[in-house]
Amino acid sequence: MKTIGTMRKLISFCLLFCLLAFCGATEMLAQDAASDAGAGGFQMLKEKFIEGDWRFMILVLICLILGLAFCIERIITLNIATTNTDKLLNNIETKLAEGDIEGAKEVAKSTPGPTASVLYEGLRNGGSAESAEKAIVSYGSVQMGLLEKGLVWISLFIAIAPMLGFMGTVIGMIQAFDRIETVGDLSPSVVAGGIKVALLTTVFGLIVAIILQIFYNYIVSKIDGIVNKMEDASIGLVDVMARNGVFK
Repeated sequence: MKTIGTMRKLISFCLLFCLLAFCGATEMLAQDAASDAGAGGFQMLKEKFIEGDWRFMILVLICLILGLAFCIERIITLNIATTNTDKLLNNIETKLAEGDIEGAKEVAKSTPGPTASVLYEGLRNGGSAESAEKAIVSYGSVQMGLLEKGLVWISLFIAIAPMLGFMGTVIGMIQAFDRIETVGDLSPSVVAGGIKVALLTTVFGLIVAIILQIFYNYIVSKIDGIVNKMEDASIGLVDVMARNGVFK
């Protein structure tokens, strides 16, 4: 239930954040925002979305949706993976002080999160300090890979969104020049209208990239914090095992 509640809060926050960003951009771009205020932000957003050529705007929107899906999944996973390492180490040390190695393993095994999994591997291969450290390093690398799962896709959407926007802009500029060539008159209305429509895709592409970049940096910082706690707990485990005479 706690996980479901966290997921709902994150999804609501993401949707609200994206809506505010998109509506803010459209209000900056729309010269008649004051007169159309009664229509609402959604109507303005829809108008600008259609003006920007839906064939490219829909691709940018797909990048936003997929990118947010990966971000939300990572944030929820990392929040679940966060462990109180001090409490975990104290519980393990209590069991080891009683000579109950199997109990210490059970404590680590029953605790969710990558830190507990790494400590369990250290206890399971704790015949000597070298073997315990080797098991911790090896399994720690596996856990780091699992923590970083999906980040490559978020990076991909961060890179693709503005590229799709630029592509839409370039194609829109080509269409604008074709229109000028067809009309045979370099009138300001023809040029300005074509350029405005062409630049809308770039604006929305950059907005999507900025939104996903913020979430990406938060996820990376969260992973770094978990990894640092994992390393500190691993060092602490070796010391605890040495103090309680676990090593042969």
